[in-house]
Amino acid sequence: MSKSLHVPTMASYAAEGKQPEVLFWVGCAGSFDDRAKKITKAFVKILNNIGVKFAVLGTEESCTGDPAKRAGNEFLYQMQAMTNIEVLNAYEVKNIVTACPHCFNTIKNEYPELGGNYEVLHHTQFLKQLLDSGRLKVEGGQFEGKRITFHDPCYLGRANDEYEAPRELLRKLDVELVEMKSCKKKGLCCGAGGGQMFKDAEKGEKEVNIHRTEEAMEVNPDVVAAGCPFCNTMMTDGVKNKEKSADIQVLDVVELLANAKDL
Repeated sequence: MSKSLHVPTMASYAAEGKQPEVLFWVGCAGSFDDRAKKITKAFVKILNNIGVKFAVLGTEESCTGDPAKRAGNEFLYQMQAMTNIEVLNAYEVKNIVTACPHCFNTIKNEYPELGGNYEVLHHTQFLKQLLDSGRLKVEGGQFEGKRITFHDPCYLGRANDEYEAPRELLRKLDVELVEMKSCKKKGLCCGAGGGQMFKDAEKGEKEVNIHRTEEAMEVNPDVVAAGCPFCNTMMTDGVKNKEKSADIQVLDVVELLANAKDL
């Protein structure tokens, strides 16, 4: 993190006998992947600028176990999940926000059966709440008037029925929001879900991310907006494959918001 960003830990809050408003679950991608780190920083920038009291677990955070579970290793998943639940419960965490739909889905829907019960929000849902309450004010910015299409992450959209939060945030930027033919409930996977991010492609005529990129290119966007670090990687690779990197940007919703006029 750059020096201008303030990122307190749960340990520092606990040392003062205090609780933050929300725990920011960074996730493996947001912590270690160079591209996804930019998404993490953009989100922290917004939280810092509007005075949201948040904390991270830092070195106490480990993988949620999502990739292990999707790949079929339930034993490893439960080990990883129980480790995290012990840490979260020790800090008496109530509210969690994350920029990764995989972490979001796992902690929200699968941790409760192992004793981890929390109010979990995707970062776009959390920012929409802040927008609705008047704490976050978004207007225009450098993407004003640009053609933007939003790629629905599987674990945010079809798995958890959230389609409007990211789109409402994008509309606040005064962009031209255009939809791909496969969107919302009929959205198409980027090709990384279900543990596919970490394995070689199977035999076939075309990789999923290339097919999805072609759908995005059909609406002639200036920007493909994403809400998931995995989707971001897959769509970026697709755009590179089509040699369109100079014409089409792939950015997380919070990266677009971080460039709004008031932020």
